[in-house]
Amino acid sequence: MKARSGLITLLLWALSGIAAADSAAPPSGALPAAAEPLHYALRFRIDPAAEGFSATADIRIALREPGDHIWLHAQAMEFDRIEWRDAAGRKRPARIAASRADGVVRVELGEQIAAQELALQIAYHARYNTQLEGLFRTQRAGKPYIVTQMEPVSARRAFPGFDEPRFKTPFDLSIELPPGAQAVANTAQASEEPLADGWRRIAFRTTPKLPTYLIALAVGPWDIVPGAPIAPTRWRKEPVPLRAIAPQGEGHRLGEVLAATPAIITTLEDYFGYPYAFGKLDLLAAPDFSAGAMENPGLIVFREALLLIDRNTPTSLRRASFEVNAHELAHQWFGDTVTMPWWDDLWLNEAFASWMESRITQQLRPAHRADLASITEAQRAMVADSLASARRVRQPIRSNGDIEGAFDSLTYGKGSAVLGMFEAWLGENVFRDGLRRYMRDHAFASATSDDLIAALQKSSDKDLRFTAAMRSFLDQPGVPLVRSELLCDGGKARLKLAQQRYFPAGSAGDAAAQRWGIPFCVRLQQGETASTQCHLFDTATTLMPLHGACPDWYLPNAQARGYYRIALASGDLAALTRVAAELDDREQLAFADAIRAGFEHGDVDAAAVLAAVGQLAGAKTREAAFALQETLVWIRRNLADAASRAAIDAYVEQRYLPRLTQLGYRRREGESDDDALWRASLAELLARKVDSKSVRAALLEQGKAVLAGDGKGRLRFGAAEYDLLGTVLAVTVQELGASAVDALIAELAQNSDANLRMSMAMALGTTTDAKLGERVREFAIGSGAKISETARLLGVHQYEPRNRAALWSWFQRRYADVVAHTPVFIHGELPELVSEGWCELGQARQVAAFFARDAARVNGTAQGLVRAEEAIRLCAARREKHGATALTRWMAGRQ
Repeated sequence: MKARSGLITLLLWALSGIAAADSAAPPSGALPAAAEPLHYALRFRIDPAAEGFSATADIRIALREPGDHIWLHAQAMEFDRIEWRDAAGRKRPARIAASRADGVVRVELGEQIAAQELALQIAYHARYNTQLEGLFRTQRAGKPYIVTQMEPVSARRAFPGFDEPRFKTPFDLSIELPPGAQAVANTAQASEEPLADGWRRIAFRTTPKLPTYLIALAVGPWDIVPGAPIAPTRWRKEPVPLRAIAPQGEGHRLGEVLAATPAIITTLEDYFGYPYAFGKLDLLAAPDFSAGAMENPGLIVFREALLLIDRNTPTSLRRASFEVNAHELAHQWFGDTVTMPWWDDLWLNEAFASWMESRITQQLRPAHRADLASITEAQRAMVADSLASARRVRQPIRSNGDIEGAFDSLTYGKGSAVLGMFEAWLGENVFRDGLRRYMRDHAFASATSDDLIAALQKSSDKDLRFTAAMRSFLDQPGVPLVRSELLCDGGKARLKLAQQRYFPAGSAGDAAAQRWGIPFCVRLQQGETASTQCHLFDTATTLMPLHGACPDWYLPNAQARGYYRIALASGDLAALTRVAAELDDREQLAFADAIRAGFEHGDVDAAAVLAAVGQLAGAKTREAAFALQETLVWIRRNLADAASRAAIDAYVEQRYLPRLTQLGYRRREGESDDDALWRASLAELLARKVDSKSVRAALLEQGKAVLAGDGKGRLRFGAAEYDLLGTVLAVTVQELGASAVDALIAELAQNSDANLRMSMAMALGTTTDAKLGERVREFAIGSGAKISETARLLGVHQYEPRNRAALWSWFQRRYADVVAHTPVFIHGELPELVSEGWCELGQARQVAAFFARDAARVNGTAQGLVRAEEAIRLCAARREKHGATALTRWMAGRQ
């Protein structure tokens, strides 16, 4: 490890008379409370063209109790000088006496000292990181750029410090940089001075109190484009300077994000009743980035495709640009102004930002239908939460692997859904008042889930059952299953309810062992009369009286607001299925999940799934029309033979192709964004998820035109409909083979556009040719692919069943190279990525045997392995449970 190579120099110096180090082992988990940072002064010297940087960190520290050492974090750096000053100003040498691979180091002071305030100064140098964490280097159009990504535990790779969220501290930052480079950071520039060697030193204003994971800087030949300042509001007296920042030559593509941002900020201020608190706002498009974006206060960093928008940007990406921006700006309140003290409360950051992203988007861009996207995300989280190995939202965090593994669908999707469910239960205004109280009470400090629940409790008229109910969704794993049966006798209607933990068929989990406090709401329909009734369901069973006469049908998750799965008695489900096409948009998604959950549990067969697909195919919204798409694909791949597979394809074509034919394969003048998105979703379903020969032929014609080029050795992407480009290129690779692969790899060597690159890289992954597959896999870990592209390419490659055996064999040989060529946060997902779609018990044993060797060495792998093994076993059990009987019956009924 690089941290240890840097340590050798220090240890040699240490032999000159400093007392031997104490043998105490480094702390696991959080650092001891004996020392606390009060202020950082960081001075960097950064040349993007060099291999690394040098820096000095001055940290003012409050030593809370007597001691002779301080534990802090520093990783992958070599130390040039370490000294400390006591409260009287006397300087003393210090040394590193112990270190651990996760960056925990012991700074030995050389003597026992009393509790006091002291200053620690560390001069060091380090190489730029190569995996998009800490202070990393990336390139665009042959020019180098330096960007940072500190979350969750990579600030320790950029500077020594107390790299935990509970330590919120002011920072002073300065950067020395060469001619031609620009530098930006969290705060506005305070001064600039020339240096004797022709470089410049830029100093930035002192930050508010921030944790280390929110410190950000960027150096390179940026285009910096000012926007109109965000005007003062009733909450904020001063305007907020707004800028967007792009790699050189790309500034002209920043107009859309600059135009959209002011309304998001002012809407957030109105909701929270609290001003944007970080002085200025820069939005930076990084040439390569591990996540979609990062909420650093004052300097939000995005993957460049989300900010560089022009007339050729696909509609889905244009919408994602607004939505991700809303998410990151929401973090300026939840996460940045108020921060969780430890990573077990990460959901307070990410779930709130996801929930607020949906609210802001629904308010400012209602055509996006963010309400439906939120339901889809919640249902995706329910699938992950159905595993016996699922973690709780507030999971104890004991290692860096636990921290990195917490950035998952449970933190984002489940956490957001739980907030939405309890907002509906408390009422929007009461919920907002509770959040405002929470914000006021904990601004520029730390707060826990208990603090939030207490604030909501004080603002509502709910009793302690509310507190217990909310905690039941945060402090235990799993998603509840509510079983329901309509009872109508003696002129009375009642709903018989029972709750248990939901597990799919074949799970080893104990379904009866848990209880939740479920805000349960049921939609009732009798003739033309609709009504909704709600009940806090916190017992194992109950009999819920219904108002009025016996309904014609009911949906036991009204408006899909509840984070629970539903299982209706067979006659009740049949009645609901008959009217599925008449349900409103949100409730069609609740119906779809009832079908999906029932199929995975073994209560609903493949014929019923296909019937539901037919009912939803004509839905008004894409979200409902494609809600059962992946269940359909699973049935086609795992239960169908050649004959039934062809029948499924014909069935899907019959129901979906007419809409695509009506839309055509080209965008029309004046058509809506929704039409463009429908076209893209339909083309992907018909050409890739099933095998529609006519659709593939139409897309291939566009692909051939792209490959024909522009006459100057470059591909002509404008020959395809940009909203279809990813699917067009995938079909072209599969149909044309080597000529398409050659053309895409050649173009990737010349093309810097992140969106086009990702479309090309993922298209390469779709090849099913054995020889080309080997070439594509090698490309994925070579210099031609960016770090952020590798996992996406390999994931698409694995999705094609014909690739899986060859990919697994290659992956075992090249595992170390894959780890080196992917962002660290991806590593815990590698067991699932490379085993996606596996459905044989022997395959579960294979993946366990391979990854168990590295589970302790590669962060997060242990957790990912448990999930991967369970997913394979559940797939095998589901396939055995269903067999082909229902499909055979379905085919007979179609003849």
